[in-house]
Amino acid sequence: MLRGVLGKTFRLVGYTIQYGCIAHCAFEYVGGVVMCSGPSMEPTIQNSDIVFAENLSRHFYGIQRGDIVIAKSPSDPKSNICKRVIGLEGDKILTT
Repeated sequence: MLRGVLGKTFRLVGYTIQYGCIAHCAFEYVGGVVMCSGPSMEPTIQNSDIVFAENLSRHFYGIQRGDIVIAKSPSDPKSNICKRVIGLEGDKILTT
């Protein structure tokens, strides 16, 4: 009796760890669902829109002008901000 219960418990813990590792790798390396905050990307992305952020292309291609990047907000590390790249390293950006 006790042996059967312990066996089922260890099997459940093993499956939980396996699926947790798979989910972690998928969200860390493939992509995940992110909620962007802030009105700076309107009308393309509205405030509090939920978007799928994929992480694979940054390994194969460099960041280019026009790409949308998602980063942690410097004022609130719990929220994400979405920004469009308008300049790269070495570019001079003029604002009016």
